[in-house]
Formats: sequence, C-alpha cells, structure tokens
Amino acid sequence: MFKASTVRRLHRLTRPPTSILLHRCKSSGRTPWRQDTTPEPSVFIEENFAKHTVFVLDVGKRIIKFSLVGALSLAATAAAAYEGAHLYVEHVELAPELDAEVKRWGWDDETEKWSGDTVKGGTDPALGFKTRHTVRAGWMSYNWGVGYSTAVIGTDSPNASGAGLAGPAGMRVIDAGMQRTEDFLSTAISIAENRGPARHLHPQTIAQLITRRAAVLDRLGALQDSKAEYERAWAGFSGQGLEAARIAAKLGDINSRLGEANDAIAWWSKAVQLTRGAVPEVFENLPAVLGSAPASPCAQRVLSTTLVSLSAFYAKSGQLRQAQAIEVAALDMLRSVRPPDSLASASPPHALHSLYLLQRSSLLSIHLAEVLHAQRRPLASSIQHLALAAQSSERVARALTGHSIPSEDYPAELTPPQDASPLSVYVSSRSMKKTASSLLREARRTSAEAWNLIGVLHETQAKNPKAALECYERAVQWSGAFDPKSNAMQPGEGTLESDWVIFWGNYSRAKRLVEQKA
Repeated sequence: MFKASTVRRLHRLTRPPTSILLHRCKSSGRTPWRQDTTPEPSVFIEENFAKHTVFVLDVGKRIIKFSLVGALSLAATAAAAYEGAHLYVEHVELAPELDAEVKRWGWDDETEKWSGDTVKGGTDPALGFKTRHTVRAGWMSYNWGVGYSTAVIGTDSPNASGAGLAGPAGMRVIDAGMQRTEDFLSTAISIAENRGPARHLHPQTIAQLITRRAAVLDRLGALQDSKAEYERAWAGFSGQGLEAARIAAKLGDINSRLGEANDAIAWWSKAVQLTRGAVPEVFENLPAVLGSAPASPCAQRVLSTTLVSLSAFYAKSGQLRQAQAIEVAALDMLRSVRPPDSLASASPPHALHSLYLLQRSSLLSIHLAEVLHAQRRPLASSIQHLALAAQSSERVARALTGHSIPSEDYPAELTPPQDASPLSVYVSSRSMKKTASSLLREARRTSAEAWNLIGVLHETQAKNPKAALECYERAVQWSGAFDPKSNAMQPGEGTLESDWVIFWGNYSRAKRLVEQKA
C-alpha cells in the first residue's frame, strides 16, 4: 500500500502540467531572447552607396596624387636634362683649348667662336642667364640638329630672304637646323646689342656672334644677308688680325658669287695684306711679290685659301694669264713651306697643317691644268698637273684615315679608302675635328675630279679609251661607295649627285667602248 501511494505521489510531482507542455510546443516564430538585426532595404542601399562613393573618391585622390608626383618627377628630370645639356656645352664643347701643340699650330684659332673670350671659353657671363642659354641653344641646333633635316617656306615669307634651294611651286627648301640656329643667334645678338657697354661684354663677343650668324646665313643661301653680317663683323674686329683676314677672304668669296668682281678683288686684297703684309698698288702684280709664305701657320692657311679663290676667279672670268701667274706663284710659295720629315713622326697638329697646305696645292694644280688646256698648251703639261693633283689629294685622304700612302710610281692597285673616317687623334680634338673631316671630304672630291679630267683628256684628245677607262674607274672609286642593299655603286659621303652622274656616266661609256673593241 505504502509503495503504491508513494509512487503515485512522485509521479504527480515529476510530470509537468499539460498546459505547460502545450505552451512550450507552440512556436511564435521568434526566439524571445534573440533580437532581429536584419536592416531594412533602404538602409542597406544607402550604406552600399556611401561605401562605393568613398572608394571612388579614394581612388581618385590616389590617381591625382600619383599623377602630380609623376608630372613633377618628369618636369624635374626634363629640367635637369636641359640644364645638364647646357652645362655640357658650356664646360666641355666650348671649353678653351689647353693643348700647347694645337695652339702652336694655330688650330685653336680655327674653331668656330661662340663667345669673345677664347682663353676662358664658354659663353660670355655678361650676356646674362637667358642670353647665354640662347647662344648655347644655337650651338646645339647648329651641331646636333633639331630632329628634322629640312623645312619648306614660301618665297613670300618674311624670313625667306632668298635662302635655301629652289623647290616646286615657288617654294624654297631650307635646312631646319640652320634656320633655328639663325633664329637663336639673331635673338642673342639683339639682346646683347641692347644691353650696351654698361654690361661689360667682352670686346669681341658681339663680333664673334655676328660672324657665326653670317656663316649660317651663307649656308642657308642668303648671300646678301650674309655679306651684310660679315661686313658688320669686319667692323667689329676693326679690320685687324687673322680673324679679320678670314672675314675678308669670306667677303671676297661671297662678292664673287654675287657677281661683284671689284668688291671681291678688294676684299681678297685686304686678306692678303693682313696675312703677309703690304700688297702692290696694282693688285695684278701680286704674283711678282708673293715670295715666301708668312711665318704664322694660321696665316699660311688663310693666305693659301685666298690664293685658291683668286685663281678660280681669274680663270672663270677669262683672265687666263693672270690666273696662271697667281697659280704658279702660289705653288712656289707653298713649296717654300718645309713639310715634316715624316707624317707618321710629326705631331697631329703639324701633320694636319701640312696636309691642309698640300690640299691647297692640289686645287691650284687642277686650276693650272685647266688654264693651260684653255690656252691650248701641250696636252702632256695639263695631264702632268692633274696627275700631281690626284696624287696629292690621295696622299691627304690616306694620311687622314691612316691608310698606306702610295709610292712615287703610284700603283693603281691600291684601293681608295671609301668609307674611312679621320684618325682618332684628329676626331678627339675639338680644334682639329671639323677641319680634318672637311679636309677628307675635299680630298676625295678633288682626287675624283682630277682622275675624271685626266680620263676626259685621254678619251677626247689622246684617243686612248683604255687609259681613259682606268682614270674613270679611279674617279668612281674615290667618289662612290658600294651599297649592299642595291648591290651597286652609289655616291659616297660628300659627293654631289650631279658630280656622281658625270663620273659614273663617263665610266660606263668608256667601259662599253673598251668592251666593244675587245
């Protein structure tokens, strides 16, 4: 009894009421102790929009920041490169010549002057920051170019002034680098002249800049403008010294090209007077008193160049006897200059001076041969002078390039150095580099011209086509170069297209004639 009643009582205590169980089994869909945190749709959109806007603004700020940093870095690099180029020109390219041997032979006086003080070098500090930069910019465009080689202007352009080569439809083609150089120099000269003497410019600064502008105008073909500038430069040097002698020689050449014969003779007379002393009152008597060469190497070069111009002028104007007298006297004068015992043992400045005079004698020999032929002198005399000219010019070209120099018997099998450049001893010197390069081009042209003329005389006068062919072939070798792309001979460096057409035409014709007779 006790056990049964006890069990029933315990059962009632442990079993929960039915109402409580039913209440717990019913779900209201919501956990009473966890709150709902899901946002409303509008709040979600606003938060996303704000996040994207902030992201875009952040990216934009970064792009702007990096762009500014890049632009500033690029500007700083460009400015550094610009100033670096100017510093290089100022302290390297325009530095004064320090080699005593170069100065002994006067090659430092032959360099193109861009400032008045050749002892300190560089540009004149009295020009000011902007003007010095303008002068150096002119040097850069003159020596380095402007990135494009030619430009076209109309004949009615205010800057045309007869410059450049005539082109189609009344246009003129000019060298863009030279034109930019002229613009820079014109600006620099104008500023320098307006500054006046109060700025303590070097006495020769403006005259040197005017001389450079005159040379640029000459290369552009503006002869009248070039003549006017050279005359201003002559006045700037007070008509004294070797620089004035060079200007006088240039004025003689320009007046001759303009057809002003009397003015040309007058300027050449001044050049001769400044290099060797007094000249006869009657300038035509100059050959009789020419005598020996002046002592100064620089004066020797200026005088020999002037005599070559005089020789060509008299020959072209039909004054053959006067031309012959000048040529004979000039050749005798050049022979009086003692050459070095050996070009190999001579110093590079001495060797270059000797080669320069040898090339002048080559030109005079060609002129003399043409004058003798025009006077109907014996054919052998003209051929002899032409052969001497060819031999001299070949010797110059071979010595400048380091090739073996032919012996007296002049073997024809010695191949001309077609693509060779001047030796490093000349190229490495700022004072001799341009002279050596131009002298090499001139020697090649002169040699080709001499061989071509010998061939013409053999073909037309001596009626010897085989000998003519050998001479024409030699002319082609000196004036042309083999082009592997076209597998044919083309004009070499410094050879005019018009000259090449003549040389190649004569060679081709003589070759056909010889092959037909074979």
